[in-house]
Amino acid sequence: MDVRRDAPPAPGRGHPAFLPSAVDPTVFDEDFLRRLERLAVLVRRPVRGGLKGGRRSVRHGRSVEFADYRDYVLGDDLRQLDWNVYARLEKLLVKLFVEEEDLTVAILVDGSASMAHGMPDKLVFAKRAAAALGYIALAAEDRVVLATLGGRTARRRAALRGTGRAFRLLAELSAIEPAPGPTDLVTACRHALAQVTGRGVLVLVSDLLDRGAERALRDLAATGSEVIVLHVLAPDELRPAFEGDLRLVDVETGASVDVTLDLAARERYAERVEAWRGDLAALAARRRIAYVPLASDVPLADLVFAELRRRRVVG
Repeated sequence: MDVRRDAPPAPGRGHPAFLPSAVDPTVFDEDFLRRLERLAVLVRRPVRGGLKGGRRSVRHGRSVEFADYRDYVLGDDLRQLDWNVYARLEKLLVKLFVEEEDLTVAILVDGSASMAHGMPDKLVFAKRAAAALGYIALAAEDRVVLATLGGRTARRRAALRGTGRAFRLLAELSAIEPAPGPTDLVTACRHALAQVTGRGVLVLVSDLLDRGAERALRDLAATGSEVIVLHVLAPDELRPAFEGDLRLVDVETGASVDVTLDLAARERYAERVEAWRGDLAALAARRRIAYVPLASDVPLADLVFAELRRRRVVG
């Protein structure tokens, strides 16, 4: 949201040398990337992927890690019988092993015009957070899908896998620009979900400044995927320092409203923002969504290694 004063109204595996500057001018150095490689996106349930990877699957396969036995049935592979058990119990049992598969981590970045507001810029913060989570997933051999939400659509990028694709992930994040005009978060999220196949992890990075925000969170949860919501607001959206007669202008629609802000009004505003975030947190808890409220001035290292670890998003 733009702020105009009323008297009169006033007429934005990598190596650090190669990282796109719009994602990171300084923080993605080699030491930071190595620290990211020691983490993984946490999931609370077994996953079903498509390729061999590092995740415990709901299916039984033929890896080296033993899982369980089941009774032999006609047609089973005789090589999977445990003959030692048969020698002791005279019972035919088939050995089951844990199969490991890759996980799809879909990162949805809100590219609406409102995300370009703030000091620091919310969209730059969102790009950096998405880059960190994407790099963690790539280092864990998970599949990463990036989509940008804007208007009523989502622009999906190609799926990436392995740290060798980190540069492409960072380049695509760096190229994201705020979408002109209003964004319908519900419709854009549904368009993104239609382009992501299977269950996995869905990460939404957004300011949620949309009347349909709660509907969008419910739609994400209804997919059965692990859902992580990074709710980012600028410091002046949390506790504005403005005062006096102001004209507030919606950067997406151009609609404006005249207000007078004094200390009491600012306090009431801050209380309503906290109540709103509390309502979103309660909805997230009911829907088993990992909801992380953030300010855009949180250092990226603190976000990843403190806040997200504390909330069991990564570990």
